[in-house]
Amino acid sequence: MTSPTSDTKQDVVTVYEGRPNFSCSQCSAVITLQDELISKHFSGREGRGYLIHSAVNVKLGKKEDRHLLTGVHTVADVFCMGCNERLGWFYHKAADQSQKYKEGKYLLEREKLIKDNAWTLDN
Repeated sequence: MTSPTSDTKQDVVTVYEGRPNFSCSQCSAVITLQDELISKHFSGREGRGYLIHSAVNVKLGKKEDRHLLTGVHTVADVFCMGCNERLGWFYHKAADQSQKYKEGKYLLEREKLIKDNAWTLDN
């Protein structure tokens, strides 16, 4: 596993070309498809967040128990592989049974992402 502070720019992969996606607001590395979006009604450290099924071009920090709005969760911060920007966190485990649906998913902060709809104009 790579360190959150290690230089991983060379590891960024270009994926999802021509498909609606979310990219890092700092370096434009593609992070996830818009189809992976579960909910827009989450809160991150710095504002609104998205609950996402999966992500690419990210690396995880160390696991820690964190007291969030919905209880204690075991999470790891998520960092962009292109620029090391913290994008949100990954839910490893939820203590409360009603929060188990978050396990294995990402909370990505809206302000850290760029939405690319991949629209093209017909000639």
